[in-house]
Amino acid sequence: MRNVYDVLSERGLIAQVTHEDEIRELLGKEKVTFYIGFDPTADSLHVGHFLQMVVMRHMQMHGHRPIALVGGGTGHIGDPSGRTDMRQMMTKEIIDYNCERFKEQLSSVIDFSDDKAIMVNNADWLLDLNYVEFLRDIGSCFSVNKMLAAECFKQRLEKGLSFLEFNYMLMQSYDFLMLSRKYDCKIELGGDDQWSNILGGIDLCRRKDQKQVYGMTFTLLTNSEGKKMGKTQSGALWLDPKKTTPYEFYQYWRNVDDADVIKCLKLLTFIPMEEIHELEKLQGAELNEAKKILAYEVTKLVHGEEEASKSKSAAEAAFGGASSANMPSTEISADELGEGINILDLLLSCGLIPSKGEGRRLVQQGGVSVDNEKVTAIDKMITASDFNDGEIIIKKGKKVFHRVVLK
Repeated sequence: MRNVYDVLSERGLIAQVTHEDEIRELLGKEKVTFYIGFDPTADSLHVGHFLQMVVMRHMQMHGHRPIALVGGGTGHIGDPSGRTDMRQMMTKEIIDYNCERFKEQLSSVIDFSDDKAIMVNNADWLLDLNYVEFLRDIGSCFSVNKMLAAECFKQRLEKGLSFLEFNYMLMQSYDFLMLSRKYDCKIELGGDDQWSNILGGIDLCRRKDQKQVYGMTFTLLTNSEGKKMGKTQSGALWLDPKKTTPYEFYQYWRNVDDADVIKCLKLLTFIPMEEIHELEKLQGAELNEAKKILAYEVTKLVHGEEEASKSKSAAEAAFGGASSANMPSTEISADELGEGINILDLLLSCGLIPSKGEGRRLVQQGGVSVDNEKVTAIDKMITASDFNDGEIIIKKGKKVFHRVVLK
């Protein structure tokens, strides 16, 4: 079996490592326990976390054991990394609920059976700490000058960094120390914005236990322009099907820019590199085939094969002008419809536009169709006679389809 380090490197997943030769040798000769942390900032993981889950699965497929660390303790503070403002404080009840939701989503990609992977909550050791003892034992190992030079703090100093957040690096570093002691965890993995925090944990393990541990960060999911991927009109691209439907999830990947599709195939799927190199030869409209493969494979990993197939069929039906029950839908009652509803009001109620101003612009630019007929006037009324078999299909732009059902 190939060394997983070479697999991650070939697919462009690795951003930085602390000890490249040592890590590669370690991963090639023994079963290594490693960890990635997930703070419960919402009740669902999003596509940025999915990239981390893919790395965990690559590692697990090559015989290594993942620890998924949920931040039931650190979630009370909030990581300042990559933030321009302070995170909103959450209650313990919300934090605990969010932590519970994570395991189900992680299990879609990671195998937790028979101790092949474990989930640990840092609330188990952080919430009952004695603050004075913690400062004496752990705080004494950290240089404020070095911390202030860290990238995760530097970008916050101009707008203000709270002392609460300043503690975060100590807590994440302490996590690595505890996991090293409890589970012989030897590597911390994380997004490239976690580099400073990972270095803090490595240094703490060396100071407290004279133990050499390692760190690796992986590429952040960005498009060809360097902007983070996974943002939609309605917000983040969530893994929870109640927050982002499988169809919407599928459509996001089906519609990625041509410049990003091969990169996403390498980062987010397990398609062999030989096949990806063949897809890399496609040009122009041919790239749509690569996008279909990307959308199906990523949706299958997150939502399962059945939902991926449904989403694929719904997308093909929409592009063919047919209806599909798997398409995002809005129900409207006969009372709500009345003698007719203005197209802008209908677009707004379906969540297809954020405001009527945006809707006017969209209609005037020819960006709205109803059952394949372009809407040319902002005062167009949709009446009961427009509904064929009790439904209409609204098309927004070239890629967004929405089914409206008359009840």
